[in-house]
Amino acid sequence: MTFLNISKSTHKLFSLNSEMNKYRYLYFSVFFTVYVLIICSNSTIVYLIWTHKNLHEPMYIFIGALLFNCVIYSSTFYPKLLTDFLSEKQVIPYSGCVFQFFMFYSVGGSEFLLLAVMAFDRYVSICKPLRYSTIMRKTTVKCLLVFAWLFPPCQLAVQAVLCAKAKICNLNLEGIFCNNAIYTVHCVRSRTATIVGLAVLLDVAVLPMLFTVFTYAKIFIMAYQSNKTFQRKAAETCVPHLLVLISFSYLCAYDVIIARVESDLPKAARFVMTLQLFLYHPLLNPIIYGLKMKEISKHLKRLFCSNKWSGKIH
Repeated sequence: MTFLNISKSTHKLFSLNSEMNKYRYLYFSVFFTVYVLIICSNSTIVYLIWTHKNLHEPMYIFIGALLFNCVIYSSTFYPKLLTDFLSEKQVIPYSGCVFQFFMFYSVGGSEFLLLAVMAFDRYVSICKPLRYSTIMRKTTVKCLLVFAWLFPPCQLAVQAVLCAKAKICNLNLEGIFCNNAIYTVHCVRSRTATIVGLAVLLDVAVLPMLFTVFTYAKIFIMAYQSNKTFQRKAAETCVPHLLVLISFSYLCAYDVIIARVESDLPKAARFVMTLQLFLYHPLLNPIIYGLKMKEISKHLKRLFCSNKWSGKIH
């Protein structure tokens, strides 16, 4: 199993146990394959949205932004993890660990905000269709995207600075990347850092999640009181977003409970749960949107069918 250690020279290390060290090239191959699949699957849908004018609508633009965000999210830990599988010593400067912590949670916060923005877009489209073009103008879409990508880093910057200034005492950090467990290596659990962390969690995760759930609840209540055509439209456009929200919220809840509350889960269970952050969630988004969104699914079929026919001709 892979766990992190801290050296007194302010370098953070984690070592592979004998079993993982024995199969390090197998692990590298698996994770490298998954990383390539994540980049290719997400980037393909982003490319389709970028190149097809009929997909230049707010809903698809937000989906493209979410999938692009997913690529960045994966890139905060995969390159370092892959390098560590091939290295005899798994070393990262403490400053690099703080930066990974900052990027991981900034991009994660952006995902919550993007899901909240998508919920607002669906609410306006379904519940106020006559005002949709007036409310969801290009300027509005751009402002919402900028807010979703800039607000979390601004919030996390304070937390990252506090982490960088903290004194390190503990030499053991259980985990395979620098998440909230970074606090367990500090000599003293700073009250200021705890308050700031809770405020950030509230601003970039809890409030956007509650807004998203509340918005979809209003949509489904209205759909329940309407005809079947309205219900079908609401289900087709809202269910994919809800599936992504549930998946990501579950993983974030785990991250907070294990790292911040210091749960006594067995190491094996903690390791398996952490792997889910790397494996299925980054692949879940393109699968859901590729299969559930009709227009995207249609363009995907055309793309792969055209490549298949061109291959036969050659």
